[in-house]
Parts: sequence; C-alpha cells; structure tokens
Amino acid sequence: MLARRKFLQLSSLGLTAIPFSGFSLKKAVQKPIVISTWDAGINANKAAWNVLRNKGRALDAVEQGVMVTENERGCCVGLGANPDRDGHVTLDACIMDEHANCGSVAFLERIKHPIQVARKVMENTPHVFLVGEGAQQFALSQGFVLEKEGLSPEAEKEYRNWLKKSDYKPVINIENKNNQIAFAPSRLSDGSWNHDTIGMIALDAAGNLSGSCTTSGMGFKMRGRVGDSPIIGAGLFVDNEVGAAVATGQGEDIIRIGGSHAVIELMRMGMQPEAACKKVLERLLKLKGDKAKDIQAAIIAINKNGEYGSYCLQKGFSYAVCTADDKNDLITGKYLI
Repeated sequence: MLARRKFLQLSSLGLTAIPFSGFSLKKAVQKPIVISTWDAGINANKAAWNVLRNKGRALDAVEQGVMVTENERGCCVGLGANPDRDGHVTLDACIMDEHANCGSVAFLERIKHPIQVARKVMENTPHVFLVGEGAQQFALSQGFVLEKEGLSPEAEKEYRNWLKKSDYKPVINIENKNNQIAFAPSRLSDGSWNHDTIGMIALDAAGNLSGSCTTSGMGFKMRGRVGDSPIIGAGLFVDNEVGAAVATGQGEDIIRIGGSHAVIELMRMGMQPEAACKKVLERLLKLKGDKAKDIQAAIIAINKNGEYGSYCLQKGFSYAVCTADDKNDLITGKYLI
C-alpha cells in the first residue's frame, strides 16, 4: 500500500494510485454509432445503421443514410425541395472519410442524389469541389441521369405563394399561414425551426469516422447562392484522430466561423463534443449580437470514443442518435438563447 504522503501527492495532480496491475484508464469506445441532424435523422439513421451493424465502413453508412432524406417527398432536402427565386431547385452536398479524402458538389441541378456525386468527385477526380454545369456534366459522365424538370407539388405551391410578394430581402423569421416555410431556416408556429439540410457523422466498428452533408439550400435563395453545407471545414469536417462534426442552419454565418473545423480543433485540445459545439456557437452569438435572434445554427459532433454532443443558438433543434437496432433516439439540442 502506498504511503499516505505519496497518495496525497498523486491526488493533488488529479491521479489515483491503483494497487493492482492490468488496469487501464482508457475509456471504452462506444461503436459503432451514427448521429444526424433534425428529426429526419431518425429514418436516415436506420439506413446508416444497416451498414454499421454489419461492420460496414462509416463512409458507406453516411452516404446511404442521407440518401434516404434526399429521396423523401415533402422534405426540404433533395429535388422535392423549395426552389431558388428563379424557380429552380439546386442542390449541394459533401462527404469526407477517415483518410481526409473529401468531395463536394454545389449548384447541382436535376440530379437525384448529390451525395453520391460528391463521393464520385472524391474517388474519381483529382479535385474536391465541382459546381454548376460542370458538376452536372461530371455526374452524367459517371452514369447519373437527368431527372425531369419541374417542382414537386409541395414546392410548386410554396413557390406560387412566395411569388405573390417576391420579397428578395434575406429576412429569416417570416411565417405564412400555410406551411410557415420562408427563407429557411425559419421559426415555425410551434417554436421549432424549418430546415433544409441533413448532416450525418458516424464511427464504425473499426474505429473510423466519416461524415456527410446534403441540402437544397435556403428556399427562394438568390440564384447561385451556396451555403456552408458543401464546404469542407464549414458544414462538415472529419479528423480520424480526433472526431467529426457537421453543421446546419444559417449557412452564411456557419461559414464565417468555420463551424465544423473549429469544433474539431477544440476537441483536439481536449474538449468534449458538447462543450466544443457550445464554445463555437458562443463565438457566433458574440459576433452576431442582437441579430442572433433572427437566425438558427446548430452543430453536432462525435469523438473517437463515440462520445457525442450538440449545441444550437435557439430552441427548436433536434438530432438523432443510433447505437443499436432498438436504440435510435431523437434528442433535443441544448441552446444558448
């Protein structure tokens, strides 16, 4: 047994003496695990979990997961989403693996699954980011097909309502009596937020991380507008030695703070995921001041131990966490204001 003096010296350093060998202070890793943004993440997680439960790669999981959301009718992600101000649906997406390989597309039209195109950019080109006509041309060269032009019935209705005023000011919290869809993300009558992005990050059975993010961008945005979602380091960042983070919300402001990368760097310095997300959004709150009440921004993160967390600016954000077949929970995000 250690002498009392020696024990007190160790205690003062935050250490505990263990009188038997073979004990490790290393935390048990919770894996596999997948987490994703918003309530749409529940269904997306199911598809991702089908990959992870069979010891599949996190990269495949985050691709398959968000494809579910891109495919859902009435969702604000994918070709069924609200158009830009000229009546065209344009899509953005990015993906990143455990080796820091990454691919992005933006301002992509008439392609059903932009996340798949982003992965092709990552794997089949020397580039990271393709946009617009070039991104579409590349998608066609990879075997993707052009979908029919036109809006979904839900988006057509919202677009016609918006055209009555055609207010081009980027006001956020505008509500209407139909579906409360405005420039997005906008606060709904129940206090929650309308959203147009799904981000997903996962840790697989091998202990590797990957992430994805896909969006239709702001409803009725200016033609050519691109937010944070396809930007590596803003909407998504993965460092396999540290963790992964993905953001959602007002893309312009997430870009301003390099949201996802900033979270990873704080985690690298020892912060837990929730604390890191909170710290980064506190920076945004300080930057925006009183204007912060007009926007929503949220970040979710996971570290190498499978520990996860999130924070958002305002009440209304939720994220889904799946760790088993019967464990796929929707969690209310903590918020600053």
